[in-house]
Amino acid sequence: MDNRFATAFVIACVLSLISTIYMAASIGTDFWYEYRSPVQENSSDLNKSIWNDFASDEADEKTYNDALFRYNGTVGLWRRCITIPQNTYWYNPPESHDMVTRCMSFTLTEQFMEKFVDPGNHNSGIDLLRTYLWRCQFLLPFVSLGLMCFGALIGLCACICRSLYPTIATGILHLLAGLCTLGSVSCYVAGIELLHQKLELPENVSGEFGWSFCLACVSAPLQFMASALFIWAAHTNRKEYTLMKAYRVA
Repeated sequence: MDNRFATAFVIACVLSLISTIYMAASIGTDFWYEYRSPVQENSSDLNKSIWNDFASDEADEKTYNDALFRYNGTVGLWRRCITIPQNTYWYNPPESHDMVTRCMSFTLTEQFMEKFVDPGNHNSGIDLLRTYLWRCQFLLPFVSLGLMCFGALIGLCACICRSLYPTIATGILHLLAGLCTLGSVSCYVAGIELLHQKLELPENVSGEFGWSFCLACVSAPLQFMASALFIWAAHTNRKEYTLMKAYRVA
C-alpha cells in the first residue's frame, strides 16, 4: 500500500471517529434549541402547576411549549427541559443559584404523534408537513450513526485484509450518513420555524440553536470529507494496482 493512500485512510478514520463522537453527543444531549426568558416570579403553587402540566403524559404540544418559552427551556431529540425557581418562599425573589432544571423525556408515542395545524387544538386537523419533519429529525440521526458504525466495521475488515478496495463501501456509507445528518438538521430547522409561525414567542423571549445542534452541523461535513478520502484512496489505489499489473504482463 502506497504511503499516500495509507495517510488518506488514516485521516479519513480520524474524521470518521470525530464525526461519530459529535453525532452521538448531539443525539444524547438536550440543547438543540434554547429559549431565553426573564426570570419568573417565585411562587411555589405556580411552579408546581407549571411542572405538573409540563410533565403530564397528557401534555400537548402547546402546553409544554408555553412552559419552554416561559422558563428558559431547552429541547433535544429525546427530552425537553425547563428551569424553575427552587426556593418556595414567596417573599424571596428567585436568584440564579436558586434555579433548578427539570426535564421530561419524549415517549415514543409522542415522537410519532401527529402535529396539528393549530398546536393544542385537536380539532384543527393534522399538519402533515410538521408531523413528518418531526419524525425525520428524530429518526435520521440514528440512521446516520448506524451507517457510520457499519462503515467502520467494513473499514476494520479492510485493515485485516490489508486492502483498500473494500473501503469504497465505507466511503459510500459515510456519504449516506452525511446526507442523513444534513437531512436531520434541515428538518429540525424547518420544524422550528414552522412551530414559531404557529406559536409566536412571547415578548422578551428569544430563541437560538444550541450547541447540540451545532455538533450535528459540524458532523455532516466531517462525514462528507471522510467519505471523499475513503473513496479516493480505494479507487486510486485500485487504479494504480491495475496499471502496474498490466505493465508487468506487458
